[in-house]
Amino acid sequence: MPTVADFAAYLERFAPCATAAEWDNVGLLLGDPAAGLARVMTCLTLTPDVAEEAVREGANLIVSHHPIFFRAVKKLTANSGDGKVVFPLMTAGVAVYSPHTAFDNCAGGINDSLAARLGIVNPVPLRPRAAAPQCKLVAFVPDADLQKVSDAVFAAGAGVIGQYRECSFRLAGKGTFFGTEATNPVVGQKGRREDVDEWRLEVVVPERNVAAVVAAMRKAHSYEEPAFDVYPLRPGAAGGEGRIGDLAHLVTLGELVARAKEKLSAVSVQVVGDLSRPVRKVAVACGAAGEFLSDAIRSNADVFVTGELRFHDALAARSAGVSVVVPGHYATERPAVEELAARLATEWPGVAAWASRVERDPVT
Repeated sequence: MPTVADFAAYLERFAPCATAAEWDNVGLLLGDPAAGLARVMTCLTLTPDVAEEAVREGANLIVSHHPIFFRAVKKLTANSGDGKVVFPLMTAGVAVYSPHTAFDNCAGGINDSLAARLGIVNPVPLRPRAAAPQCKLVAFVPDADLQKVSDAVFAAGAGVIGQYRECSFRLAGKGTFFGTEATNPVVGQKGRREDVDEWRLEVVVPERNVAAVVAAMRKAHSYEEPAFDVYPLRPGAAGGEGRIGDLAHLVTLGELVARAKEKLSAVSVQVVGDLSRPVRKVAVACGAAGEFLSDAIRSNADVFVTGELRFHDALAARSAGVSVVVPGHYATERPAVEELAARLATEWPGVAAWASRVERDPVT
């Protein structure tokens, strides 16, 4: 049976916590990582009703998009707002994981889901983010050590490229060395030059993990002095926030509004702009993301779709000639929460996964 920790590790790979906003509170927020897991429920927001459903349905883990705690909790009682959610879950042994802004912007996350539902073709980040600094470790390894060294550097955090893990390049070759009298070589003899069959093993390593990966490589390597190089890599783009792209065909703003209402099951949709205006280049940012209006304007978007918009931002959009479609916070995010449940059910066929059935949009 998988554990809560296994699911947390999967969710971390899917939506890395390191990509969340600095102010956010993401990851495993409640529960025992070692607990077994047979049933998992997703939701947008963990309310008392949703918590009651999780306990009633025997969930072992709740993946709540919005964190249960945003700020430090100074007081927690059974009758407090947070307590009405947390106490029943603690009593029933239900864990809580929140991916929040990491899920907003990861590949296959909420903004990608929103863009797909609106018909945006080949969306790219609206606000690109520079990749975290990376290095390349090149180690020279005898055949007998290759698997052990590979496993060690992977376990230490090397070899991750996007959604792929344990990535490496291997090339067979010849290594030479001359051991002095002070050496004790594992292969060959000291006092003469040796030619040894070796593998050139290359892996990418996050800069922050270089020391740990090199230490793991040294420990797994049988040589007294393993030969290796560490090269800094030029950073590139690594995803980003929001999405922007073109629709397959030109439509009117009114047609896009109707599409948003249908595809997002929105109760109502607020609009800034002329419904007869033709639009094609669409920017999206899920949830309370009016701050991305300036990015949409700078990117020459025809229309900006988001979950919430302030009055003065609406005026700014009108002044800039950018239409805005506001289906609501819930409508822009809830569909992806349902998709996440389906993803979990597919990835973990022995685990029952579903999206909360009692959760509703609080704004009607």
